[in-house]
Amino acid sequence: MSDKTEVKLSTMISGETAIFKDVTVGDGLRTRLAAMGMFTNVEITIVSNSPRGPFVVNVKGSKIALGRRMAEKIVVIKK
Repeated sequence: MSDKTEVKLSTMISGETAIFKDVTVGDGLRTRLAAMGMFTNVEITIVSNSPRGPFVVNVKGSKIALGRRMAEKIVVIKK
C-alpha cells in the first residue's frame, strides 16, 4: 500500500515525483502555473532542488525553473 502525502513542492528532492494538487495563495500564481502546464493532477518530477540555483521541475517533458518562494506555495501529493 502506498502512502500518499501532501507536501510543499519545495520540500521534495531531485529525482522524486509528485502530483500537482493546488496553490496556497491567489489566482494569479495558479493562472501563471497553468500557463506553464502545471494544473491539478499533472505529474511533476523534481530535476533540481539545491540551495544554489533555481528549483527546476519537469512537467510534461518540459523543464520549468521556479523561484523558491513560488515552490513553497505549491502543494503536491508525494508519490
